[in-house]
Amino acid sequence: MLRRLKVYFDGGCRPNPGRIEVAAVLRGVAHVRDDLGEGTNGDAEWLALIHALECAQASGAVAFDLIGDSRSVIEQANGHIKPRSDSDRAHLAQFQALAAGYAPQRIRWIKREQNLAGIALNARHPR
Repeated sequence: MLRRLKVYFDGGCRPNPGRIEVAAVLRGVAHVRDDLGEGTNGDAEWLALIHALECAQASGAVAFDLIGDSRSVIEQANGHIKPRSDSDRAHLAQFQALAAGYAPQRIRWIKREQNLAGIALNARHPR
């Protein structure tokens, strides 16, 4: 049986709206980007999903799952709900174009405290 690579993703901005940062964690390594400009937390979550897809594809994994804590983005990416804004529609179109031919097996939701990418981002901002 083929074992799928798990790729965790999370994004955010401080303040909201503000400078976007995203992370994808695969094979225990955090891949963080903070050069994505300004936007909202919703934009950051979409860009995190796209970043995770790009990291998974670059890894050469035959099969992979994308795992995050943004129900809205996950439901939209899975086609269960329609995009809520023009920005969401643009991000969804970018994600679908990148996923064409080399898509995740699943995109699924987990609790925030289980999201390794969120943990990686939080570690960058000690309180």
